[in-house]
Amino acid sequence: MSQRHVERVIGRLATDESFRLRFLEDPDAALGELSAEGIELNPCERTAVLAIDRETLCGFADAIDPRIQKSDLRRHS
Repeated sequence: MSQRHVERVIGRLATDESFRLRFLEDPDAALGELSAEGIELNPCERTAVLAIDRETLCGFADAIDPRIQKSDLRRHS
């Protein structure tokens, strides 16, 4: 189950612009949001997610087809 949560967190970071921006601004709070939704990471997984290189994360997200991205419309208006 835990690997599934890791995959959900990474998927959300890659495809949900609003969540990704919140994560980049305050990673602990963003992961806390997910925890409140039942998506929990163990301490090792949490440390690994927090260590993801920001530039790499944003580059990966930018490379994903916009048709499967959830855009932050507030940011683009």
